[in-house]
Amino acid sequence: MSSISTHVLDTGLGRPAQGVPVRLSRIAAGEVAVLGEGTTDADGRITDFQPGLESGTYQLWFDVAAYADASGQNMFFPEVTVTFTISDERHHHVPLLLSPFAYSTYRGS
Repeated sequence: MSSISTHVLDTGLGRPAQGVPVRLSRIAAGEVAVLGEGTTDADGRITDFQPGLESGTYQLWFDVAAYADASGQNMFFPEVTVTFTISDERHHHVPLLLSPFAYSTYRGS
């Protein structure tokens, strides 16, 4: 079984993005099932999403608008959705790098 964590960094401000609401869902047979929700900590991380995930397609949804409002910024993208596939039994880390007019993500370790 696998596990998922995320780390959000505000590259525009050069610091972790604290307080970003994030939702983890599984997508199967056209159905989306929410597995967990959380908010990034002072280091911009969520490490306690549901462990024991089976192979399949998952989605992390980041509420960038809520973070932008709380941090007094204007962000072009109000939300970011990252959909990915788990096919092996190990930890999966999905970082998100935010700036006012762009974002980037990758498969972390």
